[in-house]
Amino acid sequence: MQKTILITGSTDGIGLETASMLVSQGHHVLLHGRNPEKLQATETTLSGLTAGGRIESYAADLSNMAEVEALASAVAGQHARLDVLINNAGVYKAPGTITRDGLDVRFAVNTIAPYLLTQRLLPLLDASGRVVNLSSAAQAPVDAEALTGQLRLPDDYEAYAQSKLAITMWSRHIALALGQDGPVFIAVNPGSLLGTKMVKEGFGVAGGDIRIGAQILVQAALADEFASASGQYFDNDSGEFASPHPDALDPQKTETVVRAIEAVLAEMSKADKGNII
Repeated sequence: MQKTILITGSTDGIGLETASMLVSQGHHVLLHGRNPEKLQATETTLSGLTAGGRIESYAADLSNMAEVEALASAVAGQHARLDVLINNAGVYKAPGTITRDGLDVRFAVNTIAPYLLTQRLLPLLDASGRVVNLSSAAQAPVDAEALTGQLRLPDDYEAYAQSKLAITMWSRHIALALGQDGPVFIAVNPGSLLGTKMVKEGFGVAGGDIRIGAQILVQAALADEFASASGQYFDNDSGEFASPHPDALDPQKTETVVRAIEAVLAEMSKADKGNII
């Protein structure tokens, strides 16, 4: 059966390879990227692979929450149903680490944007749907002040690791809150130091085969073994479901992280309304 699948960050790396695999299987893939020209080139390339699959493209800068809102509205405007959302887009190093909203770009893109996008697209995802969130082997305790932009973290790795634990925490939180009424939520570490642009630029190594990461994302999106795994964390380094960082299993710490995300979004919403007035 053809599935409709949105993949953020699908113009290169693991996201592109995942999109390629899914299009080749005949699925309806919604591509996302920040650069419209690169996005169009990706769509053109993947169109040559299609085996009955369809392709659409959506441009948005996920460091800007107004653009995340616009992305969600654009997808919802074209689709009454979404089978799978893969929150793949991520950033480790960037020329500027503070967004226009005063957030660390790692928290903005890796944590807050996927949370907002997921919330907005939940009405399109029924109980048979899936949300696959990109976690990482790099996970560090989340400082709520850093998440909300009140504190600057000392280095790129710390910000990245905190952002990846934060998305792992809210994945489990929403899964437990929605239960059987909502889609399956799975946080996935696709594999450590795979050969993505982010790994090459961030760590200075060639990295491993990105198909390893793409294959597990395809499985998480479609395979039966993930259908009853909502709220769980899959570690592709070990090839099995595993325990995430202990903080992800702590309800109070998770609630603190979710409240911080909600506070950021509420403040942005208030600011947007003020600008309209």
